[in-house]
Amino acid sequence: MLAFDGDPWAGWQPLERSYQDIRDAARSDHYQIDVAQRHHRRSRLSQSHPIHSDREFDVTSALTLPTGSPLVSSPSEPPPGATPLPYELDRMLALRMPDLVATRRWIHAHPELSGHEIATAALIVRELAAAGLEPRLLPQGNGVICDIGRASGPVIALRADLDALPLTDAKDVPYRSTVDGACHACGHDVHTTVLLGTGLLLARLAAEGGLDGRVRLLFQPAEETVPSGAPEIIAAGGLTDVAGIYALHCAPYLPAGTVGVRTGPLTAAVDTVEVALSGAGGHTARPHLTTDLVHALGRVIVDVPALLTRRMDPRAPLSLVWGTVHAGTANNTIPGDGFVRGTVRTLSVDAWREAQDVIPELVRDVLAGTGAKADVRYHRGFPAVVNDEQATATITTGATRALGQHGVVPAEISMGSEDFSFYLEQVPGAMFRLGTGDPDSTIRRDLHHPGFDVDERSIGYGVRVMTHTALAALDALPGEGAA
Repeated sequence: MLAFDGDPWAGWQPLERSYQDIRDAARSDHYQIDVAQRHHRRSRLSQSHPIHSDREFDVTSALTLPTGSPLVSSPSEPPPGATPLPYELDRMLALRMPDLVATRRWIHAHPELSGHEIATAALIVRELAAAGLEPRLLPQGNGVICDIGRASGPVIALRADLDALPLTDAKDVPYRSTVDGACHACGHDVHTTVLLGTGLLLARLAAEGGLDGRVRLLFQPAEETVPSGAPEIIAAGGLTDVAGIYALHCAPYLPAGTVGVRTGPLTAAVDTVEVALSGAGGHTARPHLTTDLVHALGRVIVDVPALLTRRMDPRAPLSLVWGTVHAGTANNTIPGDGFVRGTVRTLSVDAWREAQDVIPELVRDVLAGTGAKADVRYHRGFPAVVNDEQATATITTGATRALGQHGVVPAEISMGSEDFSFYLEQVPGAMFRLGTGDPDSTIRRDLHHPGFDVDERSIGYGVRVMTHTALAALDALPGEGAA
């Protein structure tokens, strides 16, 4: 249990002034808010993100929310039809919301690519340590693991990913990315902020003696690349004693204040395949004296995906879509080499396991008689995210308590991939979709779009859902749960 001296609400005052007004006079004018100042001290931001001072002023100024903003004046009461959190945590969340929005904007303005989330991880460590917790960095310093509550017993894990995408931020907002070629276009800044806010609420609950169990926060690096960061978290002991694991993902097609839940497959398994062909090239006037690689590549491109529909169980379809093809440079010359690359996607675990054997075999069958030599390279990506039935029921319970029954809707299946699946191969769990769309706007930017942004009210909703879900999961543990 945590111990706090004096009033447990000390320091949690409503923000009636801007962050710049309440900063300590001795603090640097370069980082003009409390959140940014904490990240500046003892950090390596000046080395890892060299940006113009005027640009940094624009970013930190953007973190001051306007008077009357719904994010500043958020009520302490939960949404209509929702269940209040225990120990006045709704009031704490309302007071904390401006800080959380500021943190999200800071992360958004300082994105870090996969495997290099050093400053982001350091930010998380400082915030959690300031709440009396004992977070620990991954060996590479790019991720964080932090337990809350009991020192032993089964664990409920909550996971967020930290990395940005290699895109240029196209938004015209003051908190747009300050790093060329890096952008939080998949909402990982929101994921991180929601889990941080959840951790702060659970830390307060533990300090008040109201957390009957143990919750583990997993801040994971490198979700957007292969190999990804989930195995790194697992190797660092992230799943030790874990009885269930939960995560969220931004959903711009859902309005803020709603979440999508689904039992079974949520995202697809995704692999990559490359077929490189070689043979004797020559003049297009005499194809009979050559190995016509362009013709052979065409057969691979058309016939292999078609034959898959006859080799795989139609109840568990598998998709092969080519994205890159190259052969030759002259219109009258048959090349001596060429290649085609594509992705393999399926929602079926069995089909995913079969694919790496079936596809190379089909390539060889299709090329028989062409004389082309083939080098087929099949690369495993991520398994499918398959939500556990009981874990999904737990999320539904938590989300209904957090948002009311009208805030929970069915989630769509995505053929995209998510390395949360690696955790689900070892422990039961589920992922839900967090609505981040602005219900008053007709503009919808999809994930991985350089103009992607969110309705920041979704942060508070996400914290409520994650907190309620963690408590519901603890209640469901055999012999555990609050009285």
